[in-house]
Amino acid sequence: MKESPLHGLYAITDSTLMPDTNSLLFQVEQALRGGANIIQYRDKSTNQSLRLQQALALVDLCHQYQRPILINDDTELAKASGADGVHLGQGDGNVDQARAYLGSTAIIGNTCHNSLALAQTAYQQTADYVAFGAMFPSSTKPNASLAPISLINQAKATLAVPVVAIGGINMDNAGQVISAGADMIAIIHNLFASDDICAQAGQFNGLFN
Repeated sequence: MKESPLHGLYAITDSTLMPDTNSLLFQVEQALRGGANIIQYRDKSTNQSLRLQQALALVDLCHQYQRPILINDDTELAKASGADGVHLGQGDGNVDQARAYLGSTAIIGNTCHNSLALAQTAYQQTADYVAFGAMFPSSTKPNASLAPISLINQAKATLAVPVVAIGGINMDNAGQVISAGADMIAIIHNLFASDDICAQAGQFNGLFN
């Protein structure tokens, strides 16, 4: 049985750190070379044609490395680009709707903030993973409410899906959420702002060994 890709380093793109398609593809490839197991394309711009172009290019790149790519908050873009699935925030439609649209094999994740109840709902709606955070103060979402690390323990004890920890995770604190049972750590700035993305990805993924 093939090992689940929902384990280890979960790399999320950032349009500020990757201002054009060339830098996006270069940086994501560095993360993949370093061992990132799953990529999420996150771009909040309204340039639909550019987003489709970048998503299609990322799908090709990630599939060369046999790694899944998810689209942040946009099921239509996920389907149009041939991505492996979607990550939904709480205001972006529910998992059931996304499942009906993308099909049974799609990977669908759900942001659950600091709420076990939201995670239970996502699980009941066939989410493939649930994400909690921010675990620590985050430059990406500085006003986000923090989730207690104990929430990861609770989710692992009650839900039969992988758990993602996100928000402010770095090399100094990642071990705390991994020890609590997080299957994946989602990293944005502390990966893609690194001087050596490939090496940084390898260090993050190495924490799971």
